[in-house]
Amino acid sequence: MTTDSLTFIIFGVILAQILIASALVFYRHKRKYREFDAQETVHTRVSKLLPQVSKPKEEMFVQESFWEGFKEFSVQRRELEDNNHSICSFYLIPLDGKPLPVFKPGQFLTFKLLIEDLVTHESKNVVRCYSLSDAPHPDYYRISIKQVPAPINKLDVPPGLSSSFFHDQVQKGSKVLVKAPSGHFHLMENKHLPIVLIGGGIGITPMLSILNTVLEQEANIDVWLYYGIRNGDEHIMKAHLQALAREHDNFHLHVCYSAPNESDVDGIDYQHNARVGIPLLRATLKLMRYQFYICGPKPMMESLVPKLEDWGVKRDDIYYESFGPATLNKHKKTAQVMSSGHLINITFSKIGKSIQWDPAADSLLEFAEANNIVVESGCRAGSCGSCQTALKDGEVDYNQEPDADVSPGHCLLCISKPNSNLILEL
Repeated sequence: MTTDSLTFIIFGVILAQILIASALVFYRHKRKYREFDAQETVHTRVSKLLPQVSKPKEEMFVQESFWEGFKEFSVQRRELEDNNHSICSFYLIPLDGKPLPVFKPGQFLTFKLLIEDLVTHESKNVVRCYSLSDAPHPDYYRISIKQVPAPINKLDVPPGLSSSFFHDQVQKGSKVLVKAPSGHFHLMENKHLPIVLIGGGIGITPMLSILNTVLEQEANIDVWLYYGIRNGDEHIMKAHLQALAREHDNFHLHVCYSAPNESDVDGIDYQHNARVGIPLLRATLKLMRYQFYICGPKPMMESLVPKLEDWGVKRDDIYYESFGPATLNKHKKTAQVMSSGHLINITFSKIGKSIQWDPAADSLLEFAEANNIVVESGCRAGSCGSCQTALKDGEVDYNQEPDADVSPGHCLLCISKPNSNLILEL
């Protein structure tokens, strides 16, 4: 073999190795590119889907802080919610156009209303609290108010002042002054337990807020709603509740009519011809731990809440709120005399007046009003904080836990009684 032939063979072998190596490098790069391209394609598809993916509700809101004092809102619209036309929902939007802060489902709004007195025809400020009745939304708040009529057998008692004002005078475009949402009765989101909601009459409103929130978030939590009313004429948001029951397998609706009309159909309009009580809960709930949320009139609350504890429900799993001034007494202390046997005296420091406490009075607020002492008040149920008064000396007992935040050295007159001689800054 000549030198030229050997050189040609060696060169050919080297060239072949170079070509093979280049081909391998090209193949590897191409494979990596395909893998990268596939990943990019998947990423692109996912990115296109992202706007449709549900996010936690709190991420959908601009995290605005709550405002101080009263803020002006406008009524965007109003809707009647029952056949009797006694319950109306009001949709409220802020005049400043800012996104609304997220509230805790179950909380309430406090209103300052300028209402004309029907007797003196003088306008006065009236403070009232109404529960929010929908899930949090960044552009509106909703409340649902029942118009309270005058008692049938008490001609001297007028109809509900603030509820009549809302129903008769607050129309689309009306302006109202509103305090930021507040209240300690709300959904406890950290427990992750199945939820039992019990609403009597207009007590359904905070339950609607909790229910709508849980179902809108698509949380994997079972929810039972027990809604007690007399008949179909009082049934609030009937179509809405029935639609939720059809659309959500984790929502269990139990409507109870205590006195159905002839036109009310059992199994369609309502599920139980009974009042909400322990026997019904025993028959329809599984034996497991739940969170119980209850809101209704005083007789319902005084019957149901203690019986839940007797049934074995832990006190820490029961949350409740009575509506109106008829609050549920947690403590049945009646401060009549001091331990020394002396009668209790209430001193109003600003007017320099000292008056002997009347044990028949339901609260310090009622006692003050009975003695012609003017006190700014609102809900009369420990919720709005309007009657909060500096306590310069002495101690009080509360008929129930205050819902409003009480400043140190102060007390809420509407739900308290004296436990000793008092000096109030009034």
